[in-house]
Amino acid sequence: MTNACRPSFHGATVLSNTLIAERTWRVEIQVPELARISQPGQFFMVRLPGRTDPLLGRPFALCDVLPDQSGIAIVHMVVGRVTGLLANIQPGDPLEIWGPLGQRFPEPVAGARRVALVAGGIGQTPFLAHVRELLGSQGFGGHAPRRRVETVDFVYGARTANLHAGVDSFRDAGAIVHLATDDGSAGIHGRVTDVLSGLEKPDHVFGCGPEPMLHALAKQCVAMGIPCHLSLETPMACGLGICYSCVVKVRDDTSASGWDYRRVCIDGPTFAASDLVDFVSADRD
Repeated sequence: MTNACRPSFHGATVLSNTLIAERTWRVEIQVPELARISQPGQFFMVRLPGRTDPLLGRPFALCDVLPDQSGIAIVHMVVGRVTGLLANIQPGDPLEIWGPLGQRFPEPVAGARRVALVAGGIGQTPFLAHVRELLGSQGFGGHAPRRRVETVDFVYGARTANLHAGVDSFRDAGAIVHLATDDGSAGIHGRVTDVLSGLEKPDHVFGCGPEPMLHALAKQCVAMGIPCHLSLETPMACGLGICYSCVVKVRDDTSASGWDYRRVCIDGPTFAASDLVDFVSADRD
């Protein structure tokens, strides 16, 4: 699967900047050119204009496309300099954005009835649009809405309840929400893998979150015989495949070593879990 739309640069305008959880913001951005062509699973590089510190943009997943296709929404947690600056932007402020970048989420396995979307930390960000697409309430990238599955389970883990962001939006989109927290303040006291073990077995799993969580999820799905795709949050500098700072080992049967490096920004950010060498190998337990 390839990105059929060539990424492009746009000057954009902030429509709103809303605090939706502790240190977590939803930014709606007026950029209709991207809203019309972007698809769930893709991302954008976003930069504050007129600055040399920080000089480079930062990657942010497509969270949502506004209903009138006037713009897109991204969600971020304040963890560093760029996200700290983004927390203070106001409606009407300019942004520089290029995209859409990367590949869209693959279609669920043929005949899938139930899909689980498993998120940890800020890993929920690419999944709201995906819920809408899977349940057929919204089309993306110029495609008409089409229901792909009957049920979407959204499994969402965080350290504490105050860090669960946008939960009501997922419920409103039609997902069945299952929460987990490290401290037991919301949902089950445990991990997202514990939640997944207690659900009706899904036909396909998609995951996004911290790498240790993705390692555990990949191995769980392989053991259960469930097709699984992981959206990686690998740090990157350019987003265009030039710098090779975001490579990951991916299975390649044509290589003498059995694997080769793939760029998360170009070939990903989503990969089949079974193809991610370092995620499913026994020596990473």
